[in-house]
Amino acid sequence: MEASLSADGQVVGDIEDMTRDTAGLELQARGHFSSLKPLKPPHLQLTALTLSMDSFLKGIPSFEKMADVFSYESSDVDWCEDNYRHSENVVEYFNTMSSFVFFVVAPIMLYLLHPYAKERSLAVHLVWLMMIFVGLFSMYFHMTLSFMGQMLDELSILWVLAIGYSLWFPRRHYPSFVKDRTMFSRMVLVITVITTVSSFVKPTANAYALNCFALHILYSLYLELKSCTDRRVLRLARASIGLWVLAVSCWISDRFGCSFWQKLNFCYLHGIWHILIVVATAYGSTLIAYLDASQEIPYSLPDLQYWPRDNWALGLPYIVLKGNPKTQKRC
Repeated sequence: MEASLSADGQVVGDIEDMTRDTAGLELQARGHFSSLKPLKPPHLQLTALTLSMDSFLKGIPSFEKMADVFSYESSDVDWCEDNYRHSENVVEYFNTMSSFVFFVVAPIMLYLLHPYAKERSLAVHLVWLMMIFVGLFSMYFHMTLSFMGQMLDELSILWVLAIGYSLWFPRRHYPSFVKDRTMFSRMVLVITVITTVSSFVKPTANAYALNCFALHILYSLYLELKSCTDRRVLRLARASIGLWVLAVSCWISDRFGCSFWQKLNFCYLHGIWHILIVVATAYGSTLIAYLDASQEIPYSLPDLQYWPRDNWALGLPYIVLKGNPKTQKRC
């Protein structure tokens, strides 16, 4: 009997111990799960995801905003010519039509400079191929006055300058850390890419920056021509500088003297700038190419001639390679 009671007491004790252990585990489990954040209902989770997507998409330009850069008169630049005066679809009619001069002069210069390009580098053709794109983008810009047209017009000019610098900048004026023309061309490429990206920061300043490049080109020409005695070369230099000064004067006058020209009912100076700057580019690039040829390929004995007749007062200059060792090189 006593043994039975003793056994019953032990069982009761074991049951009590198991109950205490179970209660302890339950308290531990409650403490662990209470530290976890409760799950949101499915509809609240979906709302949070939608808000996150909305905030992400706000950082991406909408289709409408991207399309605005192509829309008419989305550029901040507006030239002196009256808008839509001669056509409902063309904002600046004469500025647009004057850009056709690029398509006339560029192919002629490609043909005239081909013998020089074959001897020097076929990359020379890139200058006038890009000038065709300058004319195309200039037409598009003045036809629409769109922001995209403005940027294409200005950036194509920037890349023409970059190609010219890469091809023709004199080796003796390289920075000390530049070893050869290949390294210099790569440096120009990097600078041009950076400038292309940064041009979107302040688009209205791009045109002024591009014109400032001419000052450095003029300085480089001055250094190259100091010791030159060839009268034909000096004549070409004077004509190139004169045409550039006249072209820039038209550009500045149209930009800042518009009210004066409107009183005279003559608002076409920017169109005249197009014509003058193409001819000035033909003169200036031929002069620079001639000086380059005298240094880089002197054995070809470069000389200057004018198209269509060499004895005409006006014409397009180009380089002929005489290749006659008896001819005296004077520059």
